Amino acid sequence: MENLKLCESDYRFMSVIWDNEPISSHNLVSACAEKLGWKKSTTYTTLKKLSDKGFANNQDSVITSLIPRDKVQEQASAHFVEHTFGGSLPNFLVSFFGNKTISESEAAQLKALIDSYKEE
Repeated sequence: MENLKLCESDYRFMSVIWDNEPISSHNLVSACAEKLGWKKSTTYTTLKKLSDKGFANNQDSVITSLIPRDKVQEQASAHFVEHTFGGSLPNFLVSFFGNKTISESEAAQLKALIDSYKEE
């Protein structure tokens, strides 16, 4: 699998793109100033870096993503479970729930989701 890992600031930047694409470079600068507190130079530097890495495309000053958010999230989640819990999804869930409780509706949704991913 290709490396889709992003540091937090790059992920936040890509989120601005994902949430607004296609977005003009001018509007991207404005959105990053508003949402991230970034200067124009920071936005363009990050855009160049992520374009070079294949995450974003800048065509005629219109910015789009090249890699969907769900693919980045999927790889980050798998890496986290592997690295932190030895790949054990049950151990991750035990840790995640801790002392929390969930509603009947949430339990039913989780059961249905798990059933949809069962091996046949």
